[in-house]
Amino acid sequence: MHRVIRDHLEQILAESQGEGDPQATSHLSQCAECRAEVEAMRAQSRMLRQLRTAAEPRPGFYARVMERIEAQGAVSIWTVFSNSPFARRIAAVSMALVLLAGIFLYTSANAPRQTAENPTVVFISGQLPEQDQPGAPDRDAVLVNLVTYREQ
Repeated sequence: MHRVIRDHLEQILAESQGEGDPQATSHLSQCAECRAEVEAMRAQSRMLRQLRTAAEPRPGFYARVMERIEAQGAVSIWTVFSNSPFARRIAAVSMALVLLAGIFLYTSANAPRQTAENPTVVFISGQLPEQDQPGAPDRDAVLVNLVTYREQ
């Protein structure tokens, strides 16, 4: 099929005798190949029109369809959980897990923190504890720790 016919094919098939675009009409009169294809398409179109039936559905058909649609109801995640015993158990366990995690986070956030004395606080004040005091750190060990801390 040539481009002229392809461009105007819908118009040609919609018209009974192919009247419309003069260029397409003249091409159909000259080209036997395009004329045969268009005639085959028209024959198929006629056969498809004959297959149509004018039958109407029985009275109340649409009402019955709407009743069935409404009876099925909308499927959502909540209906799945409410209808299945296994899903209910999973939901209950999940809620218990969330509750326990919340309790743990709440109690751990409010718990008093126990921290050891920080030896760097002594150096910030500018005074080193005396060597003779009980529990005082060794000065050499503290200085070595301070030097190695600066190197890192």
